[in-house]
Amino acid sequence: MSIIDAHHHVWDLSVRDQPWISGTEMEAINRSFSVADLRPSARAAGVDATVLVQTVTVAAETPEMLALAAADSLVAGVVGWADLTSPAVADELARLTAGHGGEYLVGIRHQVQSEPDPDWLRRPDVTRGLSAVAAAGLCYDLVVRPHQLASAAYAADAVPGLTMVLDHAGKPPVGSDHLDAWAAAIRAFAARPNTVCKLSGLVTEAPVGTPQAVYVPVADVMLDAFGPRRIMFGSDWPVCLLAADYATVVSLAESLAKGLSAAERTAVFASTAARVYGVSVARQAG
Repeated sequence: MSIIDAHHHVWDLSVRDQPWISGTEMEAINRSFSVADLRPSARAAGVDATVLVQTVTVAAETPEMLALAAADSLVAGVVGWADLTSPAVADELARLTAGHGGEYLVGIRHQVQSEPDPDWLRRPDVTRGLSAVAAAGLCYDLVVRPHQLASAAYAADAVPGLTMVLDHAGKPPVGSDHLDAWAAAIRAFAARPNTVCKLSGLVTEAPVGTPQAVYVPVADVMLDAFGPRRIMFGSDWPVCLLAADYATVVSLAESLAKGLSAAERTAVFASTAARVYGVSVARQAG
């Protein structure tokens, strides 16, 4: 089965700092990571194409990632960053898509999880920015925590022409007693037809070494709420290395999808990402 890894990152600490990488608990990823570092693990796991996702709210990062996609056949798409609250956001998106590698821009993301305002996604200037993303033919990746899912649902309603891609399943409290609240919020979000969810980032929402069985209730909620054709696999490499290596992350996702039909597994591991982001594995042929 061909796999599209719909969520990974790269960064070069010689180019810019990653302020979120701090403390002893982050030591495993406190270095530079390139696509070349990812390639052996991706190839071994049967991954034919990837989607590269932004890490910092720095405008210069997105053109760098687009240039990387243009130069490296493993990267089929880029989810970049632009200031949604800027009155000139439409012009910025046009500049990005017209620039070098601009054809690989498939979406925009902002670290909403770090916004102190839980209703940031309800702000009128943000709604205008999301409308500009939709008008540009792009998706919007949501990185939010469970308490922000209600605002994410509001945003999905406010801009019905925009496909909203929920990263890391909304960061569920894996194995905790608070899963019911997350599940209710996920089902409400998934009720919006313009929403999609990534089976990604789960290993870093649980203690290291958490048994696969503990993740099953999370996957069951996702599959029931969205259905396999609105779910896409992502490794969240190299962030996942804080808890598990690439092969283990892929194995976990395959285990969680083992009850699906062949067509449904194809959706989760390739065709949902191909359809939603408009990416393909054609450059990987041969």
